[in-house]
Amino acid sequence: MRLTSSVAGWTAALLATYWPADVASAQSSNVYAGKTLRIIVGLEAGGTADVFARGFAAHLKKHIPGNPTIVVQNMPSAGGSSAINYLAERAAPDGLTIIYNPFHPLAQALGDQALRTRYDQLDYVGATGDIRVDYMRTDTVKGGAKKPSDIIKADMVIVGQQSSTDFSGTLAYLGLQVLGVKARRITGYRGGSDIFLAMQRGEVQYHNTSIGTFRTRSAAFIRAGDGIGVSYLVPVDANGNYERSRFVTEMPAFPDLYKKIHGKLPSGSTWDAFNWLTNQVGEMSFIGLAPPSTSPEALAALRLGFERASHDPDFIKESEAKNGIAYSYVSVRRGEAIIRALAEVSPEVISTLRTAIGPAN
Repeated sequence: MRLTSSVAGWTAALLATYWPADVASAQSSNVYAGKTLRIIVGLEAGGTADVFARGFAAHLKKHIPGNPTIVVQNMPSAGGSSAINYLAERAAPDGLTIIYNPFHPLAQALGDQALRTRYDQLDYVGATGDIRVDYMRTDTVKGGAKKPSDIIKADMVIVGQQSSTDFSGTLAYLGLQVLGVKARRITGYRGGSDIFLAMQRGEVQYHNTSIGTFRTRSAAFIRAGDGIGVSYLVPVDANGNYERSRFVTEMPAFPDLYKKIHGKLPSGSTWDAFNWLTNQVGEMSFIGLAPPSTSPEALAALRLGFERASHDPDFIKESEAKNGIAYSYVSVRRGEAIIRALAEVSPEVISTLRTAIGPAN
C-alpha cells in the first residue's frame, strides 16, 4: 500500500472526501489559531504508534488551518482502550483533544469490557495503513531457523501480546494456528517495545509488528542473526486472490509461506477468522479519532489537515527513507465504511475467534 506524492493525486482524493463547501470552510477556519491540539497515544512512549504520531505531528501542524501547537501525550494501558474511553467519556468535543491509536477491532467485535464505547460512536478524523509482518527468534527451532518455512519445525512457540484482544498478538497466534504450529501466549505487555524487549530476553519467541518497525527497531536483532522474518500478511479474497507487495522482499506473503509448507492455499474456519482480521487491520492500522459530537468546524479542519499531511511529499520522503515504504492514507469515506463493516462481522467469525483465542496464559 503506497501513497502517491503527486499534487493531482491527493487533490483528487481530497475532493472525493469533502464537498467543496466543506473544504473552503475548513481552509478559512481560524478555530485552531493560537490553540494547542493534544494528541493522545494509548501506548507507551517509544512504540510504533508513538514514534509515528510524534513524527506526523510536525507535518500535521503545517496543514491544519490556524497552525496549532501540537502536544503528544501517552496514556498506556489495556491495549489502548483507556485512551479511547477517555476520549468518549471525558474529553471535550472542542476539537482540541484527539487520539491516534492502533485500530483494535477485536476489542469491539468480542465485547471486551475494557472498551466502554464503540468506534462508530466517535468522530473519525483519518487513518493510516501499514503492512503487518511476523518474525521469530531463530532459536525457536532446534538448531536455529535458516528460512521462514522452518517455523513448522517448532515444538511450541511463545507469543507476546498486550491483552487478549490485542490485534498484533492475535494475528501472530492465529497465523501459527493456521500453519499448524502449537503456540501459547503471554499477555500483559505495555506495547510493542515491551514485547520486543521480552523477545530479546528470550521470554517471547514470536511477534507481529509493522514492516516499518521490523526494519527499524528490530533491524539490529535481525542482522545479528537472532531473529528472522517469517511472513507478511496480505488480504485474500473469496476466490483465493491476493496481491504480493513489491516493497517487501525479506520474507514471503503468508499464503505463499502456507503453500510452501502445505502445498495449497489455507482454508477452514480459523483461516477465515485470521483473514478477516488481516483485512481489518491491514488496511487501517492506526486511527485518528475525535470525541463524539466534535464541533463540525474543528472536525473539518482536523480531517483536512490529516489528509494533506498524509500526502505531504516531505512526510512521504521521510517514511520511505525510514521504512522503505510509505504509509497509506485511509480517507474519511473509506474509514467509516471499515468501521461499519466491523459492526457487521459474521457470527461464525466471532465464534471462531473466541474458540481459537481462548484464555491466555
